[in-house]
Amino acid sequence: MATKSVSPRAKTRRKATTVAAELTNGAVIDVLESAAGSPAPDPDARRRLVAAEAYFLAERRGFAPGNELDDWVAAEHAVDSRFQHSKVA
Repeated sequence: MATKSVSPRAKTRRKATTVAAELTNGAVIDVLESAAGSPAPDPDARRRLVAAEAYFLAERRGFAPGNELDDWVAAEHAVDSRFQHSKVA
């Protein structure tokens, strides 16, 4: 009996497509609007913003493996600085 082999790259593409669909459905805009005017975004909203930012960072580098943690940390920094900047303004 033959089994179908699925490459790890194919799995990544499917997951990336799912994330992209979630982002294009306005999830990020909803999070931004819900966080506007509040003293701090709730942890779930912050996590969704960081996940979206990390996804876009990974997309820019072609989803090459090995930099996921760096993407996440950079995304956290970017989201936190945007939030701090909006609090000051």
